[in-house]
Amino acid sequence: MGRKLTIKVFKYDPANTASKPHFREYTIEEAHSMTVFIVLSMIREQFDPDLNFDFVCRAGICGSCGMMINGQPRLACRTLTESFSDPVITIMPLPAFKLIKDLSVDTGNWFNGMSKRVGSWIHSQEKTDIAMIEKRVEPDVADEVFELDRCVECGCCIAACGTKLMREDFVGGAGMNRVVRFMLDPHDQRNDEDWFEIVGDDNGVFACMSLLACHDFCPKHLPLQSKIAYLRRKMVSIGK
Repeated sequence: MGRKLTIKVFKYDPANTASKPHFREYTIEEAHSMTVFIVLSMIREQFDPDLNFDFVCRAGICGSCGMMINGQPRLACRTLTESFSDPVITIMPLPAFKLIKDLSVDTGNWFNGMSKRVGSWIHSQEKTDIAMIEKRVEPDVADEVFELDRCVECGCCIAACGTKLMREDFVGGAGMNRVVRFMLDPHDQRNDEDWFEIVGDDNGVFACMSLLACHDFCPKHLPLQSKIAYLRRKMVSIGK
């Protein structure tokens, strides 16, 4: 027999004027290798079919199930209940994003806006000829770009960021990661001044307080610490 878990889940529907923010408690018997996603699925199936939370892949790839679990931003599908010594687990929606309902937040519009803001696509004056062999990229450069492309846009880095909670327009760890990804990509023809216009201000890299919670809570373990430091050094040298 597994231990009894007490799951405290935040409940609130902003679209319903009668709804008030509150916590609802559920008791679940823990099973081996049980994840928070499994717990939430059991709650919805057995106790509360009205419970809202997001998921797609259940394998830490889509980033949909980001939420605050015992006060820290995590992916529900990758968080084991047995990793908590306390059998009481509190689950809340990610801050910094618009609340849809219960544990569901709108990360999509934020990431879409961020992508447009930083020009998250290759900028080049060259015309692509699909009949020609692609331009060579050195393997180490390709590896570095691919590493930053592993971001699953879960929003955990944004929710963990103290600056983002104070500055609504701050680009955040995900945005700075995206900028560095295209700075390193030899296909992109933007110059240093172009990048400075995008991220060299008080809502860009200079707003970062270097607390680096984004790095600490990234579920894909992206090298945010080193890349933000690289971006800051680069922007400082351009702005002199």
